[in-house]
Amino acid sequence: MDFSQWLSLTFIFHAFLSLPISSEPSLSPEVLPQIPVNFLDLAKSSEVFDWMVGIRRKIHENPELGFEEFETSKLIRAELDQMAIPYKYPLAETGVVGYIGTGLPPFVAIRADMDALAMQESVEWEHESKVPGKMHACGHDAHVAMLLGAAKILQDHRLELQGTVVLVFQPAEEGLGGAKKMLDDGALENVDAIFGIHVSASYPIGTVASRSGPILAGGGFFEAVISGKGGHAAIPQHTIDPILAASHIIVSLQHLVSREADPLDSQVVTVGKFQGGGAFNVIPDSVTIGGTFRAFSKESFIQLKQRIEEVNVLNATDSEVLQFWQPICPFFHFPP
Repeated sequence: MDFSQWLSLTFIFHAFLSLPISSEPSLSPEVLPQIPVNFLDLAKSSEVFDWMVGIRRKIHENPELGFEEFETSKLIRAELDQMAIPYKYPLAETGVVGYIGTGLPPFVAIRADMDALAMQESVEWEHESKVPGKMHACGHDAHVAMLLGAAKILQDHRLELQGTVVLVFQPAEEGLGGAKKMLDDGALENVDAIFGIHVSASYPIGTVASRSGPILAGGGFFEAVISGKGGHAAIPQHTIDPILAASHIIVSLQHLVSREADPLDSQVVTVGKFQGGGAFNVIPDSVTIGGTFRAFSKESFIQLKQRIEEVNVLNATDSEVLQFWQPICPFFHFPP
């Protein structure tokens, strides 16, 4: 949790330095660099530190999937109530948006996601997931704790703010389009700037990493059902083998990035699902494959989606029935 705490407060208060959010009309060059240091010292105090650790552990023990974060949302609202922070609920079913400051412009948002993943926690420890098949493997438990920690310190210094900090607790980040639903429900109404951060084990404790331009890709999902004609494995000439057709599709999809994409334009196509057949000596009637595709620009994203559709169609024979779709998963690209 140390890593999350350092990331949270250092990032947030460095980010605010460029915005007119302090009640001081001007700050001397000597005072300005000290602001994030002072807030970081507050974050490391035992009162705030231990409280944030406790929040993170509670959420980690009770993971909830996208649009099912009712207990997580309840915990967030209880903490905001304790801090006397006003908020709106519900947005996007389980989302929460809190407000600190004057209620006037500029409006600066800080965002955290809340949902867990559908996977079993394999590490045995004191605060492991209590819900079989669900765990916070992506760090969203830490993100919520970080945002609540920032809220606690900001609320204690709310009279020093000239403007409004918007606390955005977003559901369903893991592929279900929670961000789009939050936008549709007005979560970012009047917001001038928004900041988000993600924990990472790739950097030393106390490090905040960033760069200009896009950092995280936009992503989509695909699933295709390849229907053939099943039969006995000893007489494949009387069948239309969907496993073979699906294999051709998967191999062809790998060429989209390695042979069609610009090497300087990062893209990913991954097939993570292959379901078909249940016996060693039977060719099944159908096979289902599915995966994800990701890109850093809207143009590359659209092109990649189109090519995935074309590859699936081109590899389907006249005797096969192919269905291909992409669920609603929004992609937003902001220029550097």
